[in-house]
Amino acid sequence: MRDYDELISFLGEWGPFQRLIFFLLSASIIPNGFNGMSAVFLAGTPEHRCLVPPSANLSREWLNASIPRELQGGREGPSRCRRYRLESLANFSALGLQPGRDVDLSQLEQEKCLDGWEYSREIYRSTIVTEWNLVCDDDWKTPLTTSLFFVGVLMGSFVSGQLSDRFGRKSILFATMAVQTGFSFVQVFSTSWEMFTVLFLIVGMGQISNYVVAFILGTEILGKSVRIIFSTLGICTFFAIGYMLLPLFAYFIRDWRMLLLALTAPGVLCVPLWWVIPESPRWLISQGRFKEAEIIIRKAAKTNGIVAPAMLFDSTEMQDMKFQQQQKGYILDLFRTRNIAVITVMSLLLWMLTSVGYFGLSLNTPNLHGNAYINCFLSAIIEVPAYVIAWLLLRILPRRYSISGTLFLGGGVILFIQLVPTDLHILSVFLVMLGKFGITSAFSMLYVYTSELYPTIVRNMAVGATSMSSRVGSIIAPYFVYLGAYDRFLPYILMGSLTVLIGILTLFLPESLGNPLPETFDQMLRVKGFRNRQHTNHIRSSKKIEDSKTRITRL
Repeated sequence: MRDYDELISFLGEWGPFQRLIFFLLSASIIPNGFNGMSAVFLAGTPEHRCLVPPSANLSREWLNASIPRELQGGREGPSRCRRYRLESLANFSALGLQPGRDVDLSQLEQEKCLDGWEYSREIYRSTIVTEWNLVCDDDWKTPLTTSLFFVGVLMGSFVSGQLSDRFGRKSILFATMAVQTGFSFVQVFSTSWEMFTVLFLIVGMGQISNYVVAFILGTEILGKSVRIIFSTLGICTFFAIGYMLLPLFAYFIRDWRMLLLALTAPGVLCVPLWWVIPESPRWLISQGRFKEAEIIIRKAAKTNGIVAPAMLFDSTEMQDMKFQQQQKGYILDLFRTRNIAVITVMSLLLWMLTSVGYFGLSLNTPNLHGNAYINCFLSAIIEVPAYVIAWLLLRILPRRYSISGTLFLGGGVILFIQLVPTDLHILSVFLVMLGKFGITSAFSMLYVYTSELYPTIVRNMAVGATSMSSRVGSIIAPYFVYLGAYDRFLPYILMGSLTVLIGILTLFLPESLGNPLPETFDQMLRVKGFRNRQHTNHIRSSKKIEDSKTRITRL
């Protein structure tokens, strides 16, 4: 019996139809780049200090001395959360005493910012931090906002595959686009931090669902030779384009509400794609809707200028295709033997820790030395060559060595940042971008590698489970950035160490380059690398027994 790829082989691999689908599905990912990293500017924390109201009646000298000095990231600066008690300062000012000369400031009593804060307007005109004073005792709310966005991403990745299997790829693709765009628009009118955060969580659900379903739809419509390009140079590169446009929008629009409105508007441009992007013929066949699948395939043939066969499906193939789609795998199948369980656990760790490094470095760009907008743009543009390198490595080198090597590169250079002298800011930024390059390359190869490790019956489930693991990494990544408030090198030390560690563990995973996609668990266990010796000896013993039986029979 012919499989689906053989059935549609007459269409060719790269005709006008495939190019159109490739471009449109990739372009639909651009808004994901906006929303995925928008917290960098929406939740940016500018320099701030306690507000001293005019009613305090302080002289200029005492007003300038009202904020104590403290160490911040190894440098001395005005305190962000404390001030000297204003009543005492007012008395000293009224008596004509001078700060430092007549009064020892280190002996004065301090108090919290009881009258609010004054924020620097040099970088941001307004953010949700300045809107709702998410600083000092409430500074934990800022990383929580970003983490809850990724909680939404986790929830979306969990349900998107099931919904698209139930209701179709195209319907869920555009439904999740509507969720992402619609709730982003509602966010503009948030009246509280709680409202903004809940809406941000829902936006995260739509954001990843759109990405995952577009990935599935593209891989099911496009041919074998185009799928790797689509998963690396296609949707990944267009995500990076959206990411690159984010700092450009943010540079010219410094108010968070207007910025969010501008980032939401491009999602409306995806509406006309409903009449151009077709449903997945593979999914239609799995639902027994052969006539609808045939209409799409014949339309694709017409677009490519090819005459389709008079009969695409015969009755025998229809029955066989239905039977193949009816076979189901279960989540426990990912742990059915010790070998498979170890591979699954290592894959989950690989995805999670790589995600920590990727999102940690991406979200930390405003904390780097130099212009926050330029740093964010560099962090985005470095992803394009990373995807190109990932594509080339997938074509020519073993998977585990490619992933491990790029993780070693990313983690190693991040660890070196703590050794860079404080005055060499450009070198520090260069090392961060080089680390982002390595980790991004590894991250983009994980989808292909994981799909090649597992057999057909649990392949989607394995990719879904490991993808959910990466969402756990993205949820905790903002707290790595948060640690930079206490020690600016600590996030890099932790991310670099974990990245190098998982790079070492990757070398113990099986190799899939050059092997056909496994259809059964037995085929999965025959791949090179990471095999249980006992299992191997058992196979050898079985072969010896069979050879002995064959000799006896011949005699």
